[in-house]
Amino acid sequence: MQNKKLVIVAHSNIKNSKVNKRWIEELNKYPDEIVVYELYSRYPNGEFDVKYEQTMLEKYDTIIFQFPIYWFNCPPLLKKWYDDVFTYGWAYGASGNMLANKKIGFAVSAGSKEVDFSEKGKYSATLENVLLPFKLTTLYVKALYCSYFSFYGAENEINFTQLESSAVEYIKFIRKI
Repeated sequence: MQNKKLVIVAHSNIKNSKVNKRWIEELNKYPDEIVVYELYSRYPNGEFDVKYEQTMLEKYDTIIFQFPIYWFNCPPLLKKWYDDVFTYGWAYGASGNMLANKKIGFAVSAGSKEVDFSEKGKYSATLENVLLPFKLTTLYVKALYCSYFSFYGAENEINFTQLESSAVEYIKFIRKI
């Protein structure tokens, strides 16, 4: 197993991203600790090499999925990746234990403000509610759910200090997993 932590990034327009792009820049400062793996650049056509993806996942004890929230979900390529890669007999089922006891966390950016993601907010749901399917998937494949890191207000004018602080805090989050 690798001591490094794998960060799987799923962002369809990383060049124009502010938050996710900055997070990747920060992650890349720690190549001895973190491997950054960008799904959209590797698979622009959405046709995965499932065996390669599974073998890669088997090498890491800690996996973080990083993505922007799209329509209260993950980007479509990441959803397809889950559907294609987490196969019966490999990820789940009687003999599907390849992700068992791996630590899985999430790092997400939300366009809306934090106040909108509350029981009394605009969406009547927290970000934790939105991420529940990811938590349940993690538990279903017998992995260990390790919470999430978040950035709110990515569609708004982003405060440079806030963005820089989030990049530093993101590294701390990853190191704690």
